[in-house]
Amino acid sequence: MADTFLDKAYDTVGTEATRALYADWAKSYDKEISENGYATPGRCADALKSVTRDFTKPILDFGCGTGLSGLALSLAGFKTIDGVDLTQEMLDRAKEKQLYRSLRLSEPDKGFTINSGEYAAVASIGVIGAGAAPIDVFDMIINALPSEAHFVFSFNDHTLKDPSFEANVNAAIAANKAKILVENYGDHLRGLNMKSKVYVLEKT
Repeated sequence: MADTFLDKAYDTVGTEATRALYADWAKSYDKEISENGYATPGRCADALKSVTRDFTKPILDFGCGTGLSGLALSLAGFKTIDGVDLTQEMLDRAKEKQLYRSLRLSEPDKGFTINSGEYAAVASIGVIGAGAAPIDVFDMIINALPSEAHFVFSFNDHTLKDPSFEANVNAAIAANKAKILVENYGDHLRGLNMKSKVYVLEKT
């Protein structure tokens, strides 16, 4: 079943198809992903930790899923985490972990805003890429971030095969929208010998 869901995930296109897939996957997601050695949340949390001074400031876990990303962020020392996700079934699982200050369902059609001072960072761990959120989500988040806020995210090997994802990051840097604080390539799903690239950007 794990291979079936993972295979489907990388081929899924569109908001409603993605929502349906992850709704079906919610109950077994943690077990299946963990069995494959899901390393990216810990790597992202450590990367964000390396550039953070005040761990009490709120951060937003965008695409929090069942809360594996929130768990990694909490273990890295972050104290106040809000979560948002496309799928209610995933949010129900995240709520069980009792890690989040608040959890809410995202509404893609209504856009995305961050009030000044609302969040010191946004995490989008394993969210943007093949079978998940489109590259437009990167643009939406980077445009919404206030100056000096941090953005940690990852692209797995499937996503890196499409040059448009990294091209969008490079375009944001070239346009002086943000600067790269951390960029590294390492384990994603160890059991499948998959890697991912982790970034931390600072909004300029």
